Amino acid sequence: MDGYIGIIAIIIVVILLGIGTTALLVRPRSKTTLPPPPAPTPQAPAPPVEEEVVETVAPPAVPVEELVKPPEVEVPPPSAGRMVRLRARLARSQTTLGRGLLELLSRDRLDDDVWDEIEETLITADVGVAPTRAMVEDLKTKVKVLGSRTPSEVRALLRAELLTQIDPGLDRTLHTSAPGERPAVLLVVGVNGTGKTTTTGKLARSLIGDGKTVVLGAADTFRAAAADQLQTWGDRVGAPVVRGPEAGDPASVAFDAVARGIADKADVVIVDTAGRLHTKTGLMDELGKVKRVIEKKAQVDEVLLVLDATTGQNGMRQAQVFGEVVNITGIALTKLDGTAKGGIVISVQRELGVPVKLVGLGEGPDDLAPFDPEVFVDALLGD
Repeated sequence: MDGYIGIIAIIIVVILLGIGTTALLVRPRSKTTLPPPPAPTPQAPAPPVEEEVVETVAPPAVPVEELVKPPEVEVPPPSAGRMVRLRARLARSQTTLGRGLLELLSRDRLDDDVWDEIEETLITADVGVAPTRAMVEDLKTKVKVLGSRTPSEVRALLRAELLTQIDPGLDRTLHTSAPGERPAVLLVVGVNGTGKTTTTGKLARSLIGDGKTVVLGAADTFRAAAADQLQTWGDRVGAPVVRGPEAGDPASVAFDAVARGIADKADVVIVDTAGRLHTKTGLMDELGKVKRVIEKKAQVDEVLLVLDATTGQNGMRQAQVFGEVVNITGIALTKLDGTAKGGIVISVQRELGVPVKLVGLGEGPDDLAPFDPEVFVDALLGD
């Protein structure tokens, strides 16, 4: 009995040991708690960094004149010989008047039909009706006297006749020298679109090329671009330009320009006036006022009427009306290289008794030339 109880007790102890061991094996692991991170060690504040003081050196002051550089002043060529240099350009556009007449006059038989063609050729070239009739009558007489007509004889005959009509004896000198200490005063007039302001600028350039000092007056205050255009021409050759407010009094600007010319001891003052329609009486009267106001300061030595050679007989009417308002002393004929109607040289001189003094033979700055009748006629007839 006691042995049985002992066995039971051993079995119970083994069971209890097994249960305990199992409980230890299956017991869940407890979560491991990490210790809190150590508190950051307080750091001493960084010493302030001293900013490096950079001394700014201001650039040297630059004058405004150097920041806005004026255009380089050009040295124009002299006016002498310009028309000779431009002769080929003129000849290319004048075949109707010159070579057309040569061909007609060289025909074996000059009957009435041929003379009618000659007359038509002259009228088409804007020679004008009265000068045309005079030329035809003279040519008829000379042909009868001449008898035989070789090409060289016909050319000489026609050359002499054209020169007679153009009249080489007229004084074509520009009045750019005044007596005493005052400058010569030139007034440039004409209608819109004839190249009046451009002619004024080119004329100033030509005179400076001849060694003269020039002051420009921008008295065309009705067209805003006119004063700017003239300013550009003046800046290119170093000629001062006297301007006024837009729509201001043109007579006042003209007066100031002459005063500036006297003060600067300039050789020439050129005043560009507004391009007026010859049909507007009020504007024409104002042109007369401009001339009268200038004459309170100095005499007007030259009044140049700018005509467009392509306008033909309409240009003649313009010339007549301007001649009634101011005393025209010379004609500047523009765009002569772009027309076959060179006969206007003859008609305008015959109607006004005023010589053509200047001709425009292109759009270049030096394409304005003193008019030379012999060079002109030779260009018409060709070599």
